[in-house]
Amino acid sequence: MKKNLLKNNAVQSLIASLICIVLGLFLGYIVLLFINPSGAGGAILAVIKNFLNSTRANLRMKNFGNTLVKTAPLLMCSLSVLFAYKVGLFNIGAAGQYVAGSCACLIAALGWGWGWLPCLLFACVVGAVYGAVVGLLKAYCNVNEVISGIMLNWIGLYTTNMILASVKESTSNYTLHVANEAPQAILPSLGLGKLFNNNQYITLAIPLSILLAIAIMIVLDKTKFGYELKATGGNKNAAKYAGMAEKRNIILTLMIAGALAALGGAFLYQTDYEQWSVTQSSVPGMGFNGIAAAFLGGLNPIGTIFASYFIQHITNGGAYVDLTKYSSQISDLISSIIIYLCGFVLFIKYAINTGIARREEKQARKVQAEAAETEKGGDA
Repeated sequence: MKKNLLKNNAVQSLIASLICIVLGLFLGYIVLLFINPSGAGGAILAVIKNFLNSTRANLRMKNFGNTLVKTAPLLMCSLSVLFAYKVGLFNIGAAGQYVAGSCACLIAALGWGWGWLPCLLFACVVGAVYGAVVGLLKAYCNVNEVISGIMLNWIGLYTTNMILASVKESTSNYTLHVANEAPQAILPSLGLGKLFNNNQYITLAIPLSILLAIAIMIVLDKTKFGYELKATGGNKNAAKYAGMAEKRNIILTLMIAGALAALGGAFLYQTDYEQWSVTQSSVPGMGFNGIAAAFLGGLNPIGTIFASYFIQHITNGGAYVDLTKYSSQISDLISSIIIYLCGFVLFIKYAINTGIARREEKQARKVQAEAAETEKGGDA
C-alpha cells in the first residue's frame, strides 16, 4: 500500500514540496542565527505565523485578506508558467506579461475611464499579444523563448513607465489611486470583503483565480485541445506528422500564458491595493515568483493554488519581524531560498522513484531466492 502511494505523482510532488519548504525555513533560521542568535527563533516564527501575529481576531482576518489579495496575482503568474511548461515551453516572460497587463488596466481605467470588465479584458488581450510576440519568434524564427521573454520583460517595464507617467500623481512618482479617480474600474467585491473585517481589497479576483486554475487543469488533462498542446510540447515534429498545427499551438500556448500573467497584473491594480511607480528600474518579482510557485506546486494547477498562497504568506510574514534586530526583507531571503530549492523538486521526485525501484528489485530478488529454496527443498 505504501509503495503504491509513493508511486503516485501527486504524493511525490507533495513530499518534494514539503522537503523544499522545511529546508528553506531551516536554512533561513541558520541565517538568522548568524545575524542575531538571540531573536532567531522568534523571527522565524513571526514569518511563519504572518497574520496570526495580530492580537485581535478582526485584525487577523483583515491581514489574512491582504495576503489573499497578493496571492491572486501570484497564482495567475504561476499558472502562466505552468501552462507553457506543460507544452514544453519555459515562459520566463511572465514577468513582462504581468507588467503589460498592469499597464493596460491602469491606462484604461485612469486615462480612458473604462469600467472594470473592459479593463480586465483589455489587460488580457494586451498580455496575449505580448505572449504572441514570443510565440511567433519561437515558431517561425526558432528564437529561444527564454531569450525573447527576458528582452521583452525590460521593454515592457520601460514602456509601461513612459505610458503611465501620464496618469501619475503630480506630487509623487506613483499612479493615481484607482479607487478615487476611476471607482468604476475597481473589481466588484461580491460581499466577500465582509468575511475579512470589511477589507475593501477583497474582490472577485480571488475566487476567479481559483476557478481559472481548475479550468486550466480540465483543459490540459481532459480535452483534445490540451492533448494537442502537450503533444506539440513533447515532440513538435511528431505532432506535425500526426496532423497537428505545431506552430499554431506554440503561438496559442504563449498567448494564453501571456493572458494569464496579464490578468495577474489587473487583479492586483484593479483592487487599488498598490500603485505603480513610474520610476521602477527593475521588473516586479511577481512574475519570477510565479516560476517558484509553479514548481513548488508540483506543476499541478491545484498544487499551485497552495504554493502561491504559501510563498505570499511567507513574504507578508516579514512585516512582523523585530526590525530592531533584523531587516523585514528576511522573509524575502527565506522565500528566495525556497524558490532556489524548488529547482530540485524534479530531482527529489527522481530520487523517490529510484529508491522505490531499488526496493522493488531487492524484494523481487528475495522472493526469487525464497522460491528457489522452496523448490530445492521440495526436490530433496
